Amino acid sequence: MQNNKTEHMSSSPMVHVVDDDEAVLDSVGMLLDSIGLINTCYKDAQEFLDAYSETEFDKHNGCILLDIRMPFISGIECQHRLEQMGCRMPIIFVTEHGDVPTAVEAMKNGAAEFIQKPFREQLLIDAIQKALQTNMKNQKRLEIVNQTQGKLASLTNRENQILNAIVTGKANKVIAIELHLSQRTIEIHRAHVMDKMGVNSLAELVKVVIDASPTD
Repeated sequence: MQNNKTEHMSSSPMVHVVDDDEAVLDSVGMLLDSIGLINTCYKDAQEFLDAYSETEFDKHNGCILLDIRMPFISGIECQHRLEQMGCRMPIIFVTEHGDVPTAVEAMKNGAAEFIQKPFREQLLIDAIQKALQTNMKNQKRLEIVNQTQGKLASLTNRENQILNAIVTGKANKVIAIELHLSQRTIEIHRAHVMDKMGVNSLAELVKVVIDASPTD
């Protein structure tokens, strides 16, 4: 039961609603439509996973509203498979009262939120808006990281050596001794590094390198 809103620009965030209860899909879809949020509904986890694998929608721009208890593939199993597929969209789990311990475990595994059925409309809207805002921030950070990684890739081997030494807090004199170069040569390389990285100060250089480092 996919309800694809393909007429919208791919740059717009999309809410993916996955639930085996058709009444929930209809009500949530209508609610999201009423507040102008693009959404697509799926009748089970397999349908969503197939769509995620095969379609061309932006796989990182949006969030997922995922029922925990569904036939064949549970919401938890769907979460695990999405993680293996590299999905970065925040997941909001919808759960019955008895599934709360499972939902808590899902949050430990990276879920953004869980909501118990029956839920208040405003509670659901707030959770979705928060997830979309979080995802937008993560996307912006990823864009900056990718730009920084591109700049790092432009450095020569020698410039990388000097950059790594700078980031660990070593002074030019120490770097020169360790690399058997003159201090003036180190200063020239350091200036080239800062120019390629697009920074104006040592503090800014260290910050962009640290910010571009992988996080758990």
